[in-house]
Amino acid sequence: MSQDDTKTDTKTGAQGSFAHPRYWPTWLSIGLMRLIAWLPWRLKLGIGRLIGLLAWRFAKRRRHITETNIRLCFPERDEKARARLVREAFIANGMGLVETATGWCRDPEHLRHRVTFKGQEHMVRAQAQGKGVLIIGVHFSTLDLGGALHSLFFPADVVYRPHDNPLFERFMTNARNRIFGRAIDRHDLRGVVRRIKAGNNVWYSPDQDFGRDASVFAPFFGINAATIKLTAKIARMTGAPVMPLIFHRNPDDRTYTLEYLPALQHFPSGDEVADATQVNAVIEASIRRHPAQYLWLHRRFKTRPRGEAGFY
Repeated sequence: MSQDDTKTDTKTGAQGSFAHPRYWPTWLSIGLMRLIAWLPWRLKLGIGRLIGLLAWRFAKRRRHITETNIRLCFPERDEKARARLVREAFIANGMGLVETATGWCRDPEHLRHRVTFKGQEHMVRAQAQGKGVLIIGVHFSTLDLGGALHSLFFPADVVYRPHDNPLFERFMTNARNRIFGRAIDRHDLRGVVRRIKAGNNVWYSPDQDFGRDASVFAPFFGINAATIKLTAKIARMTGAPVMPLIFHRNPDDRTYTLEYLPALQHFPSGDEVADATQVNAVIEASIRRHPAQYLWLHRRFKTRPRGEAGFY
């Protein structure tokens, strides 16, 4: 048995083999992802649409979360329009699963002809300052494929959340290490700062709810949302420019657009709420351009100000 085939189970403390039957479903999932990655484009995205529709039909808990988020964020839309957006969001995220498989399992070079890159001049200008750049990504369904295509133009490290399944964690981290310069655990602040100070670009997404202790409340779609303070903290510790990055699937479902926006101005300001508000405003504007492609399945408004009732 090779060293890679054995890993300590962090939950039990026992030494276990990835050949153990409990990992067989994970091996099957990895095998399916590798297979899907090599399918013809139209077929694989068709499979993604089907996955999304099945999830929309049967994943009632996730549908409730998505319906709640869209009702909160788009009160100006009528009930029928919101219901249509919920369905479209599930389809987009189903397609995102097969796009993720493609990004993780294929050489991104074979997709160069499918991507249009805009705003490179903003990144070039930021890099001319002689520092690494903190790249703000958004949790669109195309996120991981976007990372693969981004690597064709600018090198970057990525901050990620480790997976609870150790076998899938190894698969996911190996894939991201192949795409990015380095995959950095989201809890490794020193690692992020060290890499930026060494002149490396680091990509991370600050648009999820990481709990009260790590956050301040700032408006997001008109709602007080727990917003991570780390963006401003990293910028303050490193002096790095903060560069928003948008990546979306075009209406033809065959091509993509990757776009850098100008670096945040007067950031960090020293006011945590003002800084979080500026970050949220950029992310919200990006989502409004392509609302169906956002990860509405996440409980973005899970943490509420003290005394306020929960939404979910």
